[in-house]
Amino acid sequence: QVQPEESGGRLVQAGGSLRLSCAASGRTSGTYTVAWFRQAPGKERAFVAAIRWSSNHTYSADSVKGRFTISRDNAKNMVYLQMNNLKPEDTAVYFCASKPAFHIATMGAVKSYSFWGQGIQVTVSS
Repeated sequence: QVQPEESGGRLVQAGGSLRLSCAASGRTSGTYTVAWFRQAPGKERAFVAAIRWSSNHTYSADSVKGRFTISRDNAKNMVYLQMNNLKPEDTAVYFCASKPAFHIATMGAVKSYSFWGQGIQVTVSS
């Protein structure tokens, strides 16, 4: 199993947009779940958004609803996080994670994910 790999992080001004990419690992069919988490300095890793591979259903944290969109490209085995109207509080290291299962109760649970990328820095300046 190859770990996910993130790309696209950079410095952006508040109000701007950014798209993160994740090269998903392994077999992403069936009940696979791919998610984005983020971790700001001094804070715990927090759920951002997830996508259920088989149904393409998406789920987002309340803090990013209406601003962030998760999507996938099945053919390329890629997952994206489109981030609009970025705020300084969105500054964090963003991680892509995956697991070969889907349970809505644990969708945002860090410990339930089997595979993690190295993380990528997103900085939003005010």
